[in-house]
Formats: sequence, C-alpha cells, structure tokens
Amino acid sequence: MTEQHQATALRPTEAVEFSIDRVQARLEEFFANRIREAEAYHPAYAHLWKLCSERTLGGKRIRPRLLLDFAAALGAETESNETLAASVEAIVDIATAVELLHASFLLHDDVFDGDLVRRGTPNLIGALVNEGAGPLEQAAVGPGGAHDSAGTPSGSAAPNRLHWARTCGILMGDLLLAEVHQLFARTHVADAQRTQLLDLLAHAITESVVGEQLDVGLEDGTVAADTATVLEMCRLKTATYTFELPLRAAAILAGSSSPAIDAALAAAGAHLGLAFQLQDDLLSTFGDPEVHGKDAYSDLREGKETAVIAAARMTAAWPQIEPSFGSGRLDAAEGARVQELLRECGAERFVRGLIDDQMRALHETLADATSGLPDRARQTLLALADRLDGRRS
Repeated sequence: MTEQHQATALRPTEAVEFSIDRVQARLEEFFANRIREAEAYHPAYAHLWKLCSERTLGGKRIRPRLLLDFAAALGAETESNETLAASVEAIVDIATAVELLHASFLLHDDVFDGDLVRRGTPNLIGALVNEGAGPLEQAAVGPGGAHDSAGTPSGSAAPNRLHWARTCGILMGDLLLAEVHQLFARTHVADAQRTQLLDLLAHAITESVVGEQLDVGLEDGTVAADTATVLEMCRLKTATYTFELPLRAAAILAGSSSPAIDAALAAAGAHLGLAFQLQDDLLSTFGDPEVHGKDAYSDLREGKETAVIAAARMTAAWPQIEPSFGSGRLDAAEGARVQELLRECGAERFVRGLIDDQMRALHETLADATSGLPDRARQTLLALADRLDGRRS
C-alpha cells in the first residue's frame, strides 16, 4: 500500500483489538482509492470496483483475525514488545492483503462454479446479471434464486449479459490478486522477512490453484473421485491460504519464525483447514440453509465431489444416490431422500470420523515440545480448534 503509516507502540492484546478495526479501515481506504482511480478510466470500470467493494467490506474476517491473534500470541511470549510494536503496521498490511486474496479466490470460484449467489444474496456476477434485467430475471438471481447446471439464471438472462458479468468477475479477481502482491512487496519489513512472505504467498497461491483444478476436475469427471484425492483437494484449496498462510505469516512478522516453528504451523494449518472444509461439506449437505446461506441441496444438485460423496460411492447405497447427484434437478422431496440415504449408508458418520482424526492430529502436533511453539501460541491454536469443533451441525 502506497500510503505511509506510523507504527504504534501497543501491547500485543491492545494491538489486536485495535488492528482488526484497522484492517477494516485499511480495506475501506483501499477501495476508496481504487474507485477514485478507476473513475479516470471509464464509468463501467469504476462501477466494477464499487460492486467489489460492497461485497468485500462485509464478512467475518476469519483470516485476518487469525493472523492478528496469532501474531499477538507470539509477541506476548517475548520479554519486550518492541519487535511486535514495530511490526503492527506491517501486520495490518499483510492481514489486509490476506483478506483481498480471499476475495480474489471467491470471485474466480464463482465463475468456475457458475454461481450467482453468495451468502444468500447476489454475488458480483449476479449483481451484474441483474442490472438491466426485468423483474422475473432479477428474482431468478435474487436471494436463494435458482440457476441451471451451467449457471444460467432461471428466467434466461441474456447470454451476452451473463458473459459480461463472468468476464468482469475474472478481471476483478485478477486485479485483486495483483494488488495482493503489491501489498506483500511494499510492506515495511526487513528484506529477509519480505522474501519469506513473498515465498509464502507464492506457495499459498500455487496450492490453491492446484486445489481448484482438482475440484473442477473431480466435478467434471476428468479426475478420479476417490477419497484420498478429495481430501487432498480440500487441503490444497482451503487449508493452505485460510490457515497455513495467516499462521506462518504471523510468525514471520512477529519475529518468531524458525524451521521447527514453521513446520509445526504448516502441519497445524493443514489439520485445521481440512477439518474446517470437512465441516463445511457436512453443513452444506445436512445443515440448516438459513445458517449457511446456501441452497439446501446445491452441492448435491451441482455434483460437488465432497468427502461425503466420496464415502457414499464406496457403499451399496450409491446406485440409489447417483441418478440424482449432479443432475441439475433436485427438488425438496428428492433432496431429502438423498440426504437420508447419505446418513443411512454411513457417509455422514465417516466424514465426522475424518474430522475427529484431523483434530487428534492437531493436538499431537501442538503437544510436540520439539516444535518450539510458545505456550500462548499453543493455547491460541487449541482455542481455535475448540471453536471449530463448535461449528458441527
């Protein structure tokens, strides 16, 4: 970020409580600047930035919160807070960049999946499709609105408008990805830290791309849908950038990185991320749509190759499930029938067991004294694991 910021000498807990608000302020500042710059080009380009801003400035901020909390936990273990205090602005910069990376991935993901809705409301693509559409077409991509397996809104939105909207989604995702690299490269840290952070970012992007490729390949049938591949896809697509990246970046910024700590955080991030994604799969298949904000049967209707489905494929119930899976047509009655079959065949129980396995592996990683993780850092990760366990449906 080009704007200059003065580091504030704060105790670690104060830095975190203040910094999460500062991440939000930094995001607002970022989008205001980009919208102003975009207005010099064309109204359509400025409008794209405005739509992106509206859809990025909300959210739970899971990734930046994790980075801030963990940096504070590591900083609290030192005899002096000087290192952490000097890094507060850099921590806020990288936390902001991690949130923009998430926004970039979501934009691309919505294009790949043909989604027009996110969290129950039109996403950026859905909003662009809606513009200029009639009331019936707008209703099709409104809250809970339906679309066919190709992502075309029910109500047949004009193909050129859908192409325009998806193109804008790809372009904005690319723009945000470029901005993330700028933030990492321009953050005020020592050269060695900057190199570590950039290497970490490249690692996270690479693994996310491989995970996305596998996800699409599994859904399209070009990659064999076995349980091991599905689990690896989940780790690559979600765990690396959602957990491993914030944890390892926090250690670098807090001046606490070492080969042993880095390896422990990579392992912990993988276990946390895989458990998180498996829980999402369960919630999307069996959870309350009022809570998770998705169509109750969208994963089943669209043919998402989740761990639940991978488990079901190994059972005698699969021939009864397969005709409806990925058919693009799944009403409430048929969806409920498939859900019940997935429970009866043991797929739900199997995935819950996988989550328990990841949680056990996490505790073993954190209990290893050779990792060099400070006690407060361990406690922060254990508290996070407890919160994740509480997400179960």
